[in-house]
Amino acid sequence: MKEDTVLPMMNMPDCIKCMIDLIEADPSTLEHHVFNVTSMSFSAGELAAEIKKHIPEFEIKNEHDFRQEIADSWPMSIDDSLARKEWNWQPSYDLASMTKDLLEVL
Repeated sequence: MKEDTVLPMMNMPDCIKCMIDLIEADPSTLEHHVFNVTSMSFSAGELAAEIKKHIPEFEIKNEHDFRQEIADSWPMSIDDSLARKEWNWQPSYDLASMTKDLLEVL
């Protein structure tokens, strides 16, 4: 991902939570059968800055490879307002809490 490109992201625990929340949602509240969901948006540079708060000596070397083309094809934002409205989707993680969680797990 380019250092300044901001893309929608989701921490895996939020992805799992999302699926469970949808399965447990009251079917009578669901007007749609397909939902977009997201949690946060950040750039590689913002992620690196957040990691540096925990690991001051952290350095990032951003070399683009074939995956950059994949990232460039992603939408720049995702509207998850229907999920928030119909089954009260609320992510648990933001960039700071995701970074802390990832560093603890890794």
